[in-house]
Amino acid sequence: MRTTSALVKLALVRLAVVKTNASRLVLAMTILTGAAILAAGAPARAEQSATVSIAIKGHHFEPAEIHAPANRPLAIRVKNLDAAAIEFESVSLRVEKVVAPGSEGVVNVRPLAPGRYEFFDDFHQQTRGTLVVQ
Repeated sequence: MRTTSALVKLALVRLAVVKTNASRLVLAMTILTGAAILAAGAPARAEQSATVSIAIKGHHFEPAEIHAPANRPLAIRVKNLDAAAIEFESVSLRVEKVVAPGSEGVVNVRPLAPGRYEFFDDFHQQTRGTLVVQ
């Protein structure tokens, strides 16, 4: 996706190539309108994302069940409070992320349909949790 400034530069380059004034005006209006639509739509998409947080302590997820809204991009913040590294993994979410001891990682997830999605620590397979999307 091109940025607004890249679209404006492209418009200026194309205006230099187009020979008639009417064609220049139509091309400029089309590109500038597209740039305005892209610029206006960007904040709306950013506002639609959601964030949930979870911690791992004593080889257990806290909380073991997290909730998120359906059909919105999701950031899962995983804080590792244990002394060993963990690997947050989910086959159904198609994600995995290694988180060092005493640190935090963010797992970005595509918009999801309503349902239950299991996740686990791949280094400690008994450590399991569930994401409930409503």
